Amino acid sequence: MLKPTIISISMATVMAGAAISPALGLIAEAFPDASPTLIKLILTAPSIMIIPFSFLSSYLTSKITKRTIILIGLIIYLVGGVVPQFVSAIEWLLALRLLLGAGVGLIMPLAMSLINDYYTGKERTQMMGYNSAFSNFGGIITMLVAGWLASLGWRIPFNVYFLGLGIFILVYFFLPKGKLQKPDQNTRKSKVPLATYGYALAMGGIMLAYYSIATNMALFLEQNNIGGATLAGTVVSFTTVGGMITSLLLVQIEMTFKRLVIPVMLFGMGAAFLTLSLTNSVVLVIFSVCLIGFGQGSLFPILSLKALDSVPMHQADRAVALTSSFTFLGQFLSPVVLDGVGKIANRTSIRFQYGTLSIFILLTVLISTFLIIRASQRVALQEKEKFS
Repeated sequence: MLKPTIISISMATVMAGAAISPALGLIAEAFPDASPTLIKLILTAPSIMIIPFSFLSSYLTSKITKRTIILIGLIIYLVGGVVPQFVSAIEWLLALRLLLGAGVGLIMPLAMSLINDYYTGKERTQMMGYNSAFSNFGGIITMLVAGWLASLGWRIPFNVYFLGLGIFILVYFFLPKGKLQKPDQNTRKSKVPLATYGYALAMGGIMLAYYSIATNMALFLEQNNIGGATLAGTVVSFTTVGGMITSLLLVQIEMTFKRLVIPVMLFGMGAAFLTLSLTNSVVLVIFSVCLIGFGQGSLFPILSLKALDSVPMHQADRAVALTSSFTFLGQFLSPVVLDGVGKIANRTSIRFQYGTLSIFILLTVLISTFLIIRASQRVALQEKEKFS
């Protein structure tokens, strides 16, 4: 039961904002005096709290066991997730959403670092892929259930967070107590390597590009007379489908492309954004969005593994906290950065934003491929000199 228990923890974190998304319009009607910005904050508020509490979680692993931190986080998660349906003031609703974010922040880094604790080699890569795939699957199921519950009133979708109770039971009975993550005396003062920050920054950049589909697709389809809100929802869902497929095939993908797996996946994303900037075909739009999901679904677990490999065992939780924080930062900055680029260039179309992303990603592919080939040649030369 260890594998499903660890995967279930990740499924809880992906629900932070998604569960009440279908009910946002009903919440606005229930609180007519609240500003539109405040209503949107109800959806995004958990993300604000996830970043600091991710770092707190990594710090606490040297004081208490991961199992205890997760159980505490799930209790906070349940309170912040379920109780909002019983409040009558928008301020209390917002405060409880912030509390939910705190609970997710405590849980999120440990969901991935537990894989690093209990698995090695191909099995670790496979588990990281399963972790990503089932998180996406959980997001799809959550949205479907929450959408149905929203038809019964704005308060009802908050019951989706009772899933946290089932996860609490799994963790309590099936997750080993584990040990404190204390470093050896010789490594106590060691800093997180720069490479770890590089991987975290890369994940933030990929999320910035990936999230442009969710934030801009509806407007993109309308601007180009391709379709409306219904089609936009269908198109965006294909990013999740693509992500699930590559996450499940992660080991095979990594074995096929080896050192070039990152530039190959980035090339797919860059080509997809280039296609979006040029096409008016619904089929090509869906194919491109699916390809972007392919890239994100494989790049995130691979970069997470590389970040974990770049640090000693006792810093694994901090590495995951860094990658998680940069990921949410990229998500938050996506519309800000892309809209800002459009304003600077005096181009307001979403096509221009997608074209800009494609150029940036494809340039990154060229640079990263050159660096990887150069590094491989250097290693080969050193091996040759060693045996000569």
